[in-house]
Amino acid sequence: MGEKTWDRTLGRHLARRLLEIGACDVFGVPGDFNLVLLDQLIAEPGLRFVGCCNELNAGYAADGYARAKGVGACVVTFTVGGLSVLNAIAGAYSESLPVICIVGGPNSNDYGTNRILHHTIGLPDFSQEFRCFQTVTAAQAVVNNTDDAQELIDHAISTALKESKPVYISISCNLPAIPHPTFSFEPVKYSIARKLSNQQSLCAAVEAAANFLNAAVKPVLVGGPKLRVAKAGAAFIQVAEASGFPVAVMPSAKGQVPETLPRFIGTYWGAISTPYCCEIVESADAYLFAGPIFNDYSSVGYSLLVKKEKAIIVQPERVTIGNGPAFGCVLMKDFLEALAKKLRKNSAAYENFLRMYLPIGSCLAMADSEEPLQVKVLFQHIQKMLTSSTAVLAETGDSWFNCQKLKLPEGCG
Repeated sequence: MGEKTWDRTLGRHLARRLLEIGACDVFGVPGDFNLVLLDQLIAEPGLRFVGCCNELNAGYAADGYARAKGVGACVVTFTVGGLSVLNAIAGAYSESLPVICIVGGPNSNDYGTNRILHHTIGLPDFSQEFRCFQTVTAAQAVVNNTDDAQELIDHAISTALKESKPVYISISCNLPAIPHPTFSFEPVKYSIARKLSNQQSLCAAVEAAANFLNAAVKPVLVGGPKLRVAKAGAAFIQVAEASGFPVAVMPSAKGQVPETLPRFIGTYWGAISTPYCCEIVESADAYLFAGPIFNDYSSVGYSLLVKKEKAIIVQPERVTIGNGPAFGCVLMKDFLEALAKKLRKNSAAYENFLRMYLPIGSCLAMADSEEPLQVKVLFQHIQKMLTSSTAVLAETGDSWFNCQKLKLPEGCG
């Protein structure tokens, strides 16, 4: 970019980092603490600022972007904006989404002066927002001088990528446009060492799991929501295709496993599962859960009749087999890929499913125009709207319960 110094600034460095990691669209709300930073960000070719109606919207937009693109970013103003976006960032933490939350912070000259600033709670302590974010982010960077700004920013962003969690970056409002020798070169490309499985632990886990499943009469596979953070969706499909086992998903993993798989049997959700899915899962003599979360919602008030001694629980970095051994330092993707090569074909549980399964008949006829609209009629219309390019967002509650009944086409998430 030549010898120009005007683009060797903290703000342009951050902009180039966001572009490098794939966050080409940044969501936010302008405010006086972040205006200079936003000028620097939008000056970077290829980076687009998407203005939102409020900070919470910006946070949820960054959450959705991270689901679709792998990483998201939002920019808000100090405290009044930061506390507004906090709920979305907490949600991203619970869902293991790398969202970079950037806040335009107080002027660096205000630190230590005992001044009270607007848009705060009226105390000269500027750390309230920081302390709130500590509990819902994997790393926090408060940049109030340019000397170590690059290190703080790069550490926070790399932590988001490595841990797949949101991070908080506060940048003093007077710093983004200041050239500094630290930014005199193009940002050195990230080279984050990828996590590796312990090979001995991996081999032992695969052998134990293969023996466990190959000895079973009617084993079943169940996909869980942590398939996404483990980037193990394709590996899970390999196991399904190699094994011949029927495949179910937990309700919060709907859309992460293709419902067009040959032996897909629906959503496993205890007593309110897809028809006959619960019977097949809970009558199995072995089941592999890949990335499950057993909370009060997914377990229908902890009422699932799943027995630990029958279960292989595969988490992103750990495998537990029945009441027996647990293997740490084993990545889910590596484990499932290796396991697929060791399993014997066994379609017994799926054949049981076919014996009891009755195809769902056509929905009830459309309601008369004079009748009140019924939820089941509404969802019949929604079902017809779904295509391979559709994404369904289902809020917890009635929407979530009814969306479990939708049949998602190939590619519909």
